[in-house]
Amino acid sequence: MDLASVNAVLQKKVSERVPLEKGERALTQSDAVELKVQEAAAELVAVNDALAVEIDERHHLEDQLSASNAALLKSRAEEARSRSSALHDAITGLPNLTLFNDRLRTGLIQAKRHSWRLAVMFIDLDGFKAVNDTRGHGAGDQVLKLIGQRVQSNVRGSDTVSRRSGDEFLFLMLEAKDDANVAALARKIEETIAEPCAVGGIQLAVSASIGIAIYPDDGHTAKELLENADTAMYASKRDRNGPKLYRNCRPVSEKTDTAPKIVGKSDR
Repeated sequence: MDLASVNAVLQKKVSERVPLEKGERALTQSDAVELKVQEAAAELVAVNDALAVEIDERHHLEDQLSASNAALLKSRAEEARSRSSALHDAITGLPNLTLFNDRLRTGLIQAKRHSWRLAVMFIDLDGFKAVNDTRGHGAGDQVLKLIGQRVQSNVRGSDTVSRRSGDEFLFLMLEAKDDANVAALARKIEETIAEPCAVGGIQLAVSASIGIAIYPDDGHTAKELLENADTAMYASKRDRNGPKLYRNCRPVSEKTDTAPKIVGKSDR
């Protein structure tokens, strides 16, 4: 029964048997209680409305925070991809010259500090230009990818294989033991590169000329080592008798290229 009904009953009781003064007092008290209940109900509605507004605001803030976090993660992912693109070759995925030079400078600091030997190999593909000319740049890109993977498979995790540009690769060997160890690895890389590459149903064979410069015997700076390895590479290309160590060759200035050998149809 609500307060209005109670008041009606009270009024009836007053008219029947309750003295007028007492009945009016009871009605007054009942009206006051009803007013307080109504005020409390109104306050409760206001509190609920305010709470609903606060909940909506919190949900809005959470949505904004979630969107901000998603945007931040996306931005960081894009930044990471951008950094990777800036430091890696688009065709082979190998470190580019910028990243190679950075690792070479860092390697030289460590080599000087710990009295280590360090080797730089300059690798140039013989016959690659003819691949592009006769088979197209798509086939050339496939050859570059395969060669990059082959060279990478022959090195340690601490070493670096880089595509310098065109058909040229660089290899940084940290903590090189001695000349014989470096030369043996260079010959292995040379043999691996010479294996035919299956491209478009044809197996194309290119070869490599490799020049080697070793710190500290063949240079003390990154610039000296790269230039001397390049000089040794040209000597290797000229003499056609395997990888060349800088201190064992004489300078040459002319670069040549040979046509790719078509070994035969691939088995696929």
